Amino acid sequence: MIPEYYEFSCPVKIICGYKALSNLHYEMGQMGVSRALVVTDQGVMKAGLMNKVTAALEGSHCTISAVYSETPVDSSTVAVHEVARMYSERGCDCLVAVGGGSCIDTAKGVNIVISEQTEDLMKLQGTDRLTKPMGPLVVIPTTAGTGSEVTMVAVIKDADAGVKMPFMSERLYPKLAVIDPEMTITMPPKVTAATGMDALTHAAEAYYGLQKNPISDAFAAAAVTLIFKNLVSCVESGSDARSRLAMATAAMLAGIAMSNSMTGIVHALSHAVGGICHVPHGVANAIFLPWGMEHNLEKVPHCIGELAPYMGVENVPDQALDRARASVRAVRNLNTRLNQLSGLPLRLREAGVQEHMLEVIARATIDEGPCTYNPEEVTYEGALEILRKAY
Repeated sequence: MIPEYYEFSCPVKIICGYKALSNLHYEMGQMGVSRALVVTDQGVMKAGLMNKVTAALEGSHCTISAVYSETPVDSSTVAVHEVARMYSERGCDCLVAVGGGSCIDTAKGVNIVISEQTEDLMKLQGTDRLTKPMGPLVVIPTTAGTGSEVTMVAVIKDADAGVKMPFMSERLYPKLAVIDPEMTITMPPKVTAATGMDALTHAAEAYYGLQKNPISDAFAAAAVTLIFKNLVSCVESGSDARSRLAMATAAMLAGIAMSNSMTGIVHALSHAVGGICHVPHGVANAIFLPWGMEHNLEKVPHCIGELAPYMGVENVPDQALDRARASVRAVRNLNTRLNQLSGLPLRLREAGVQEHMLEVIARATIDEGPCTYNPEEVTYEGALEILRKAY
């Protein structure tokens, strides 16, 4: 059913495909920038991916004036302010994020600090708190999961409070996303599996969430189809460029859907368990997704059931609730296969969560923003029930 009113936005220029990175020097020239600060991490450096970025900028008027390669696994206020100081000291005029979600979120945080001229990033956390135009941000993802290259969202850990805080604003959209499968080909199997399930969670929750709309539905459905057709082959054979391109495209499509439709209880749980127990976001999403879908079965069986064909379910049942259950089974089967291939955890205990922490996580979950968009009301008791089932 088409909602009475909805909004949709994705102002990011996307260049995607084989050798997409070779266009970087032209795009930087079009933006009129000359001194880039690159935000990346040690994994990217050790994989030699920064060399590809450097080579792509040869012949352009833009030089790399600084490289920050110590981005933590979870983007934090400490890293953001450190990079912001480097940006100012080196006289940079643009940001280039090369990496996964943490690198991208860190770059977005730096953009906030620089543009808003603030010394306390956390004063601006929340929705639509930004008032100044952001500087040019180019994103070159090296994972296929977060979709942050096309979203208006950043999640950054408050180093003092030890919790992850969201930033949401139309101003946070990057200027350019460069999606090249060559930049994701070094991902190990377990990371490939976790980031792929991150993308699937974005797409699924966007498809059945309260803020869904026909445009986000189209992006989400396309993402789900690509993930179910290509994620397993990516994990089995990381050098398969065709599958890598498909997954990079799926993550981007899911990111666009999620940035407009938002997410739900799965992301609320994942943010909480990530902030408290340091479980990687993609791993947490993989664990919680089937349970989160089940939590919403009675409220939106038609929407969840519509995902079944995109998930490759054959002989789709006639009844909406049966179709929805078939979708849940498809996700569980995919998780099981990924566990067999890569060791992706299926349970919270396998991800290092201790049982006595479940109540703390449940209390943190109900304060998370994604709960607002979940079809079924999210209560402490409901969150704790899912945590116990997933444990």
